[in-house]
Amino acid sequence: MIVRWGLDGLGQVLTELGVERPLLVASGRWARQELPIEPAACWTEVPSARVAEAVAVAGDGVVALGGGSAIDLGKAISAEGGLPVVSIPTTYAGAEWTPYFGIRDRDRRMRGGGAGAQLGGAVYEPGLTLSLPRAETVGTAMNALAHCAEALYVQGHNPEADEHALIGARLIGTHLPRVVEAPHDLAERRKLLEGAMHAGMALGKSMLALGHAMAQALGGRYGLPHGALNAICLPAALRFNEQAAPDAIARLGKALGGDAIERVGQLAQLGGFERLRDLGVPEDDLGEVALAVSQRPGAKANPRQATPGEIEQLIRSVC
Repeated sequence: MIVRWGLDGLGQVLTELGVERPLLVASGRWARQELPIEPAACWTEVPSARVAEAVAVAGDGVVALGGGSAIDLGKAISAEGGLPVVSIPTTYAGAEWTPYFGIRDRDRRMRGGGAGAQLGGAVYEPGLTLSLPRAETVGTAMNALAHCAEALYVQGHNPEADEHALIGARLIGTHLPRVVEAPHDLAERRKLLEGAMHAGMALGKSMLALGHAMAQALGGRYGLPHGALNAICLPAALRFNEQAAPDAIARLGKALGGDAIERVGQLAQLGGFERLRDLGVPEDDLGEVALAVSQRPGAKANPRQATPGEIEQLIRSVC
């Protein structure tokens, strides 16, 4: 995948991919962002389940500008239309590094998903993250940190992914608190974005595990922010996996500068993320949620297999 820093590199990326008139996928806010391209059309319903309609107005490629919802939609269009997608992330979610995607409706409830996006490139512009509110900054950075953590112990983890995971964790652990303290510091925003990029690269070369499976099932059911859910679920998943992957979790802690579980909890608190009930998650149907979690690929790739009952206990421990 082609990677460039700075919006002025977008045209070059598209040229290298042979794309002349891409579809721009961006929410109404980001659709007004000045870009060095003339898109064939602009799709502003983000998220959207109308993938086929978007493909019908696409040119010869897709440019996805925004957070995980915009990039997931861009990847869905890419997969269905057989078009290369170039992502310009405005958060730290890291969705630009995998061919997988989820399809959500306007209420952000999951309506399906798939794989097969043709990843063409990513363009990183730290200036686009300067207006990101604190909750979204911390939430999406914690999503990136979860990518780092799980890459270190998921079934099929490997040295290349481990290297990116440790770099990403170190950058996120160092620079997320600084960004929260000084949100308009462009240099700190760039370092945090670099950390998210390495986290995405680790994700792209490995897989997701139990923490993400819990966040995905909860988010898809209740339409809640994926980053915030990862921030809350990751410490519980780390505790569960500690006996099965002690070395990996110790390496994560070293990269974060302390005990891994404690440091993850401290970073999550920067965004006010502590309990699922604070996000409106009800306790009366957590058994059904736990069953859904157990069937997700991330749960199956976890280093320690969890039964639906164990997963329910984990969710209740942070509810």
